[in-house]
Amino acid sequence: MPPMGASSSLRGRVTAPERWSRAVHLIEGAGSIAVCGHTNPDGDALGSCLGLGLSLSARFPEKQVTCLLADEAPVPRIYRFLAGSSEMVPASSFTGAPDLFISVDVPTRERLRGAAEVADRAASVLTIDHHPARSEFADEVIRETSAAATACLIEELLQAASIPLTPEVATCLLTGLVTDTGRFQYQNADPAAFACASRLVDAGAEPARISLEVYQSQRIEYLQLESIVMGRIRTVADGRVAYSYTYASDLEVCRVSCDECDGLVDVVRSVQGTEVCLFLKEISPGEVRGNLRSKGALDISPIALALSGGGHAAAAGFTFAGTVDEALDAVLPQLVSLVEHADPRLRAHRG
Repeated sequence: MPPMGASSSLRGRVTAPERWSRAVHLIEGAGSIAVCGHTNPDGDALGSCLGLGLSLSARFPEKQVTCLLADEAPVPRIYRFLAGSSEMVPASSFTGAPDLFISVDVPTRERLRGAAEVADRAASVLTIDHHPARSEFADEVIRETSAAATACLIEELLQAASIPLTPEVATCLLTGLVTDTGRFQYQNADPAAFACASRLVDAGAEPARISLEVYQSQRIEYLQLESIVMGRIRTVADGRVAYSYTYASDLEVCRVSCDECDGLVDVVRSVQGTEVCLFLKEISPGEVRGNLRSKGALDISPIALALSGGGHAAAAGFTFAGTVDEALDAVLPQLVSLVEHADPRLRAHRG
């Protein structure tokens, strides 16, 4: 295994048990464990956190295992069907000093928000993630950027630790995989992702229920907000860049919470002929959350990184201090430059 603090990218050179031996050792030696995903958690952060937490609680009933939320906000409505979601604890309410803190789907310490203080109190910190990272904040790191979702890495860890998958755990992990691959429509939906999905379904995961809860149970208020976003879609660079946005007042008028808006970027992404897209969501006056997507091989992550954000080549995000108009002025020129200077072989098919 790599030395403490080093990233592990040993796929193909070691077996799964060897790859995970240090992580399993840390888990087995800890009497108390806290598991947490990133702020504003998505399906992968929540599914990975809950899948791992539930598995460890069942395998080691003598250990104190707590699944934390990085924020004060509750679990987003569309993910409350996941087993264990109602028992998650806001990090600000957790006063313990765990033997082991496990961050899942978290590329930077800043993305832990309130849970960073819990990590500071922990005797050891383990990171399991598939995002690229500028630097590491954990003692032990399993970072595999080729993995479609962190949930895939959690499934691999459970195999290495000989912890069987229950249907509830498998459903948590499949939720992470389904959402991070955009229902297997994004470029990261590779053979390994489908193989993992097959194993999870074989273990009892319910893909039909995931589809129903996450994608087919939208409130009418959300659909009204979606229509506003559709009406604002514009394109630049000869249609190769699409963008749209919402204001905080839109969410207030439509009675939609911020955590319900994750799918709005895919509305913009669906525009025919676009290669990259941008969706901006005003959280509050002076704070705008941006989501970037690429439909082909163009890498939008450096743009997010330059804005103190992060993510993958095909999906990234950032937080911008300013107005929606100021964010558009800052980001759109970079997207236009990206598509105009791209190697034609890297462009998405513009059917």
